[in-house]
Amino acid sequence: MGKRLVIVESPAKAKTVNKYLGSDFLVKASMGHIRDLPKKSLGVDIEHDFEPDYEIIPARTSTVAELQKAAKQSEAVLLAADPDREGEAICWHLSTVLGAFNKNIYRVLFHEITKSAVK
Repeated sequence: MGKRLVIVESPAKAKTVNKYLGSDFLVKASMGHIRDLPKKSLGVDIEHDFEPDYEIIPARTSTVAELQKAAKQSEAVLLAADPDREGEAICWHLSTVLGAFNKNIYRVLFHEITKSAVK
């Protein structure tokens, strides 16, 4: 197995976190949300308890493919999106999309992006 994959929301955070963590980690950005409800349909399955029908956002297809490849080659996946509702949603979608590629997925919280907080 390879390094531990850390996924943050933005490329700027990825660059900073990567600097703090060093070579044992691979840090990537999700670029924000990766899935949404479809624009051309209702977005929920009314025959199955209104289960949402999420799809990969077209602009994030290559990002998701890159994250899936990295997850498959990683020892563990650490989801480090922001500690708010939006960050939790992003992490939930990431864990759903990456779960088939790596079973060792964990949620990590950074309340600030400083060397001491990240370590």
